[in-house]
Amino acid sequence: MGASGGGAKAINARRGRRGSRHGAISEINVTPLVDVMLVLLIVFMVAAPLMTVGVPVQLPKTEAKSMDAPKDPLYVTVQADRKVFLQETEIPLAELAAKLGAIVKNGNEEQLFVRADTATDYGAVMEVMGVLSSAGYKKIGLVTLQKEPVPAP
Repeated sequence: MGASGGGAKAINARRGRRGSRHGAISEINVTPLVDVMLVLLIVFMVAAPLMTVGVPVQLPKTEAKSMDAPKDPLYVTVQADRKVFLQETEIPLAELAAKLGAIVKNGNEEQLFVRADTATDYGAVMEVMGVLSSAGYKKIGLVTLQKEPVPAP
């Protein structure tokens, strides 16, 4: 018996769990994958609210309380130059009712949201509301921003 005190046992202990010196490593390091997923999660959490509606308008500010919005709301946007958009696509006002009829799920019971720029003339907004109303839509909401609370003196 040798002075090394174990012979085969010592060699196997050095090899560890792998079994052989040249065998395949079956362990996968998932740390980089988790890091990438967390970064992507943060990027999407920040970017998702910015991607809701792409038509730029300056919404008026009011003290009205916010409503519960449906999961996939339909937006009709009126810009200051009287251009009308359905979601993010510009359409002529005469085609608004027909295009809406083609994409709504619940017919005339669908809830619509009208967004208008603060510089938009009141008549332009009322024209759009009139087209929607004459097409039979009764659930029409106007979108505004919340006013900043005035601090008490």
